[in-house]
Amino acid sequence: MGYKKRIAVLSGAGVSAESGLSTYRDNGGLWDKYDPMDVASDVAWKQNPGLVLEFYNRQREKLKAVRPNEAHRLLASLEDKYNVDIITQNVDNLHERAGSTRVLHLHGEVTKIRPENTCNEADAFSEQYVVDCGYERVVLGDLAPNGAQYRPHIVFFGEPVPKIEKAIDIFSAADIVLIVGTSLSVYPAAGLYRYASGRTPVYIIDPADVPARDPRIVHIRKKATEGMLEFCKMLEEE
Repeated sequence: MGYKKRIAVLSGAGVSAESGLSTYRDNGGLWDKYDPMDVASDVAWKQNPGLVLEFYNRQREKLKAVRPNEAHRLLASLEDKYNVDIITQNVDNLHERAGSTRVLHLHGEVTKIRPENTCNEADAFSEQYVVDCGYERVVLGDLAPNGAQYRPHIVFFGEPVPKIEKAIDIFSAADIVLIVGTSLSVYPAAGLYRYASGRTPVYIIDPADVPARDPRIVHIRKKATEGMLEFCKMLEEE
């Protein structure tokens, strides 16, 4: 077999929006309805863990009711011809359900939980005790075997992003970079494409303006599915 080019994908909420999941920062997004510091921060977890648990219970309930869309499936299909790594800011499991096999969740996974005293700086972010809870509700009093309260396996506001170094390595080795469904406003994820080689083309799929200014960038000003169709066609014409 010949060499398969490596595609590093950074995906954001705009991909899952076409499945019916709310984005976070757009008008009408989740952060218009909730203050993230009340439901998704390290401070909130310490002050009102029951509210945080309920917020993520609702997110799991919504996720159970939706399905991957064509953009997810097109991303998965790239694995037929390329080595594809998806680094996603999304906490849903729609990439995996669409068939993508290498997905790195920068901000955690809503279908997983962990003891509140593990997978943090104190234990070098070991995921040994992370549990797949699927779409089940988690409430105060649901304790791990070590006696600690289970918490969402989510990177809260105010917490470090432990997988960013692995993501940097992936982008550094990429032959092609694809950014889809994100406005490049959330750091450190927004800066990942800069770690790619200066010869690596960078494609951004987003209908809105993006703050990136780089001569390598090809901006496909379309929503996720329509933009993915165009991107796949461009790859075929290479």
